[in-house]
Amino acid sequence: MSKDVIIACDFNGKNELYAFLDQFTEEKPFLKIGMELFYAEGPEIVRELKARGHKIFLDLKLHDIPNTVKKAMSVLSNLDVDMCNVHAGGTIAMMEAALEGLTRPDGTRPILIAVTQLTSTSEERMQQDLWIEKPLDAVVMHYASNTKKAGLDGVVCSPLEAGKVKEVCGNAFLTITPGVRFADGDKGDQVRITTPEKARELGSDYIVVGRPITQAADPVAAYRRCISEFIGGEKA
Repeated sequence: MSKDVIIACDFNGKNELYAFLDQFTEEKPFLKIGMELFYAEGPEIVRELKARGHKIFLDLKLHDIPNTVKKAMSVLSNLDVDMCNVHAGGTIAMMEAALEGLTRPDGTRPILIAVTQLTSTSEERMQQDLWIEKPLDAVVMHYASNTKKAGLDGVVCSPLEAGKVKEVCGNAFLTITPGVRFADGDKGDQVRITTPEKARELGSDYIVVGRPITQAADPVAAYRRCISEFIGGEKA
């Protein structure tokens, strides 16, 4: 599996998004489309970006009863996205249903991953707000194990947890890691973070980077810096 940098396109509409993307004259970055943009523009934004030649991670984090998630995933499978996700906290049964719904009649499907714990969640918040009293690391590994049992391809986790996930679930199990910042940058509202270079060393397969690229003075240069630090200067 080739490593890649995914840009989190947390824009409030397509005009802002396209103004950002039009700066990229040589690259076609892998893009993450989250709730804000998808809810603003609907499925058509995915179709337009695919037509432009971008890979898409549709980050909607589905979490509902198994049958509802299955039906939703069957709709998303028709959008030709490259990656989508659910919350691992929705149970193994829900994740299995998601996988079933996402798989097309010919057996093909996008990469399906599950969110363990958000990178903005500290152990204190998890225990006090969610009443999950196990240590954060143990919870993430348990959710990752459940995700593998359900047949999914990998998890979203902190880069600080990527290596341990590989130990628990195997090297082929994907780790998609937000919470990545440049060493000289602002960490924002993320708690469990590291740099692109360190994320590579820790075992991340994909890093998801938003504001350090989208709010940079020169987004293309910031993206290329991310590629260089994470992949070692050679985009796979």
